[in-house]
Amino acid sequence: MGNKFVVHFAELQDVTPWMNMVEIVKDEFPGLETAEQLDSYKQTVIKNINRKTAICIKSENEVIGALIFSYNLKCLSWMAVHPNYRRKGVGSALITKMLELFPKELDISVTTFREGDIKGIAPRRLYSKFGFLEDALVEEFNYPNQIFILKR
Repeated sequence: MGNKFVVHFAELQDVTPWMNMVEIVKDEFPGLETAEQLDSYKQTVIKNINRKTAICIKSENEVIGALIFSYNLKCLSWMAVHPNYRRKGVGSALITKMLELFPKELDISVTTFREGDIKGIAPRRLYSKFGFLEDALVEEFNYPNQIFILKR
């Protein structure tokens, strides 16, 4: 998994380009349907930038990949890649960087779409490539999901 992309901790000046990308991909994420939900999400991004739990990849001044994680919950909380940059290693670069930031012995979880959901094809394949295994079926934002766990 070569890393030709530079992953860095997101900074406050990245909020606008981050949200510009979210505007493009929001239909793929339950819970980002309304202006209120988007504003709440923006506050979450800012909180995570301040905590150093938001990483991103930029091209020029555009955010092309973004990931939020939680040390407390030991999870990848949210990740998206700009549609023009998918299948080029952006998601892999983000996950690789996140895994480097966690202690090596910690199991890490991610919640994604269930098998059979068109939205889940790419993320499920990517998480599986990193060794995440299927776990419990859950619902988030009234949407059927599945937890994947990376046992380390």
